[in-house]
Amino acid sequence: MNSPLVNPATLAPGIAQIGNLALAQEALARAMSRHQGLPGLVAFYGPSGWGKSMSANFVANRTRARYVQAKSVWTKKSFLKAVLFEMGIKPAATIPEMLDQAAEELATSQRPLIVDEMDHLVDKNAVEVVRDLYEASHAPILLIGEEQLPNNLKKWERFHGRVLAWVQAQPANLHDAQALRAVYSRDVQIADDLLTTIVRESHGSVRRVAVNLDNIRSVALELGVEQIDLATWGKRPLYTGEAPKRRV
Repeated sequence: MNSPLVNPATLAPGIAQIGNLALAQEALARAMSRHQGLPGLVAFYGPSGWGKSMSANFVANRTRARYVQAKSVWTKKSFLKAVLFEMGIKPAATIPEMLDQAAEELATSQRPLIVDEMDHLVDKNAVEVVRDLYEASHAPILLIGEEQLPNNLKKWERFHGRVLAWVQAQPANLHDAQALRAVYSRDVQIADDLLTTIVRESHGSVRRVAVNLDNIRSVALELGVEQIDLATWGKRPLYTGEAPKRRV
């Protein structure tokens, strides 16, 4: 899927124009502009650390979507309370009443709903409450989850069949690293040869790229240099997510 570029002028300070941001935006746009009669659930999924939540937050702000991030301990009631809190609505006493409240607001406003960490609702067997919200409102709903989300949702055939599009997050590349460099290392110029190495050692993780950029910036400032390349970095270790090995 080709992802449209996000206009940098629309980005808030501290937000990098990474590819997954554009993909998340396109995913929700498909649901919002879908033909009448087509389903309005879309999913954006991929490994942890690939920038999905950051992208979802940006898209939520840009589209005025309701955004909730599920927690591992949430029940159906917890989820609905969080949605209603995001809407500024006092929850009713029962789960069916809360569902009606949330669905009515979504139907009336037609503002999208973004459910991040959807995997937690899958684990808690709370998937059907999201489908109920959709069926009662037909509002666009963007689901954010880990790379196994499509497979895990197959258990709920009625839910799985209502997903309009499955959009897969992409691993960080050099372009993403350059965009992140502008955010995390504004006062130190990190050369592209070092960025390329960072991308390779980060194994697709946007989060690890950002951590490496911040670490390299700190080292450069300690060295008193405003520019740093692969040769200058030398054999210093990069952050890969692995714990340091014990020195013998």
